Amino acid sequence: MTDNRATSVLAIPILVAALLLALCVPALGIAASEGSKASAETARPHQSQTKTKKKVRPKPIYWGAWIGDQITGVNPPFDMGGVTALETLFGKGMSLIEFSSPFSDCHPNPCRPFKFPNEPMQNIRNYGAIPFFSWGSESTPPDPANHQLADIANGQHDAYLHQFAEEARLWGHPFFLRFDWEMNGKWFPWSEGLNGNKPGEYIAAWRHVHDIFTAVGATNATWVWCPFADAYGAYADMKSLYPGNAYVDWTCLDGYNWGTNPVKPRPWRTFDEIFQRSYMQLTTKVAKKKPVILAELASTSNGGPKALWIKEMLAGLPRKYPKVRGFIWLDSFDRNINWPIETSSTAIKAFTEGIARKVYQPNSYSELDISPIQPQR
Repeated sequence: MTDNRATSVLAIPILVAALLLALCVPALGIAASEGSKASAETARPHQSQTKTKKKVRPKPIYWGAWIGDQITGVNPPFDMGGVTALETLFGKGMSLIEFSSPFSDCHPNPCRPFKFPNEPMQNIRNYGAIPFFSWGSESTPPDPANHQLADIANGQHDAYLHQFAEEARLWGHPFFLRFDWEMNGKWFPWSEGLNGNKPGEYIAAWRHVHDIFTAVGATNATWVWCPFADAYGAYADMKSLYPGNAYVDWTCLDGYNWGTNPVKPRPWRTFDEIFQRSYMQLTTKVAKKKPVILAELASTSNGGPKALWIKEMLAGLPRKYPKVRGFIWLDSFDRNINWPIETSSTAIKAFTEGIARKVYQPNSYSELDISPIQPQR
């Protein structure tokens, strides 16, 4: 009620004012009562909507690194000194250690096949981590003509594949096997559209290799299917390359913040800008029920704050990416880019503080004997 209305009411004779007051009070009471009911009815659903949500506990995440030779001169797990050095630096042991091998070494003539890496696998297990082995259908140096997808699917490498799978079975312990990764890109000889590979041959080759492992009883391999994170829809469609739920245990993504490094300059991108689009596609359209692991990730310090990138990544991963149950940092000078965490004191601090959270699992898996490997509960 405004001041003008208040003045006019006071000017009315007392008798009239009393009469008006007597008439208005019941009406005001009814209006107030109806208003209270309406307010109460409106408030009830509002109050129910604002009940405190039960907090969801973040699920445990395996973590580790793919470490180069910059620490001891020999890359782990062939020399575990680099692992020990990083554990000391971070104050926590790793639950994953990654390394890789092609099918064959063609430095001698003829090419020599690589055997199953029994000793490096055991080094990782003795340390308490889970081996994460990336195995590519190629040779070093590259000899693409000998490693076409059709050749694998048609059985031309079966003798080698059977021997390798049998050696894996004899070792007998669980390990992650990431076969022919980043297949949606255009830089490995196993990508469709390269090296004479045709549509559909990637899935055929994957299933053939998987079937050989199953046939010899090498069920200790946990199969990881790993495309490259496609932030802008520039690569092949992931779904067209997926071997199927019966042939994949974990899905996976690789991705990097290249920044403005001189080798391959890019705009500085956050973790979300790199991974979010592909994560959503992977977990809602390709393989909804599979756990996810990030097998290669890292950030340069060129063009932005590497420490902040690490801090936000480790804080956001358990909350925003609940199906990601493992990650591996590329701690190596690949193409001389400063990916390693230990290249920056602020990055070391950010990583040490972030990885200290209980959600990130330490090296307590030397007795692990369940295959396929399951996410921790």
